[in-house]
Amino acid sequence: MAGRNPDRGVSVSTVLARRLGGELLRMREARGMRQAHAAEALSASVAKVAKMERGLVPIRDPDIRALCHLYGETDGPAIRRLLTLAWTDRERRKAHGWWNQYPQLPAMVEYVALEDIATSIRTWQLAFVPGLLQTPDYARAVAVGAGSWDDPSDIEPFVEARLARQTRLRSERPLELWAVVHEGALRQLVGGRDVMREQLGHLLELARLDTVKVQVVPWLAGANPGMIGSFSVVSFAEPGALDVVHMDVPSSTLWLESEEDASRHGRIFDRIARIGLAERNALDLIETIRKEL
Repeated sequence: MAGRNPDRGVSVSTVLARRLGGELLRMREARGMRQAHAAEALSASVAKVAKMERGLVPIRDPDIRALCHLYGETDGPAIRRLLTLAWTDRERRKAHGWWNQYPQLPAMVEYVALEDIATSIRTWQLAFVPGLLQTPDYARAVAVGAGSWDDPSDIEPFVEARLARQTRLRSERPLELWAVVHEGALRQLVGGRDVMREQLGHLLELARLDTVKVQVVPWLAGANPGMIGSFSVVSFAEPGALDVVHMDVPSSTLWLESEEDASRHGRIFDRIARIGLAERNALDLIETIRKEL
């Protein structure tokens, strides 16, 4: 979804641009300045500044440097973080990947486009095997079981897109995936015994990749911070430097874009991982469940 020139009146908000715009808005308000001050510094219109702060347009590096100077931001790492965020958003807008073949799946298109430029993902799943680790039959059974499709013919494109995502795990620039899954998700008979047996075998196979780490939170762990629901922390740079949080809720897809939200969910993920089985023990449990089927 490429943002067009704001002067032409059509623009698109993106997750990364909203994160960047929010940072610039926070800096401006902390200095007690109005959008007119920013517009003057950029030799631009107030309308353009408003679009920048709402994440509706890509932002050039010179504009970021000029605004940092105006707002008194002199911290080198902080400025570099904003520049990295702007560059990542511009790359995201330019991308014309395979996911654009699926306009009937708008929430997936947005997520997968970000996943394609991410460097790592930490995901906690309470009820499902993570999408990046699913087999075709498992993904199809999940889609059918959801029962929320207005057009059942969209299920196969959904499955195709889910499988296409998995190429990142074996690509020249492999995505680093750390998946923590609740034991209940591994014992739920999604699609029946044969489907689950194949799914668990596939999970064991992918866990052998150097860039994939799988842990399991067992039933015996009892109450834990993961009971609030599933989420993924998507990283675009060094861990913690540029993260957003993705959550699926019944009525929509939710993005938590602030640094505070990303940091909080990162800490929650770490607490969940600490109570999970060590990787070797987790894989032994998966194999045991598979044999029981």
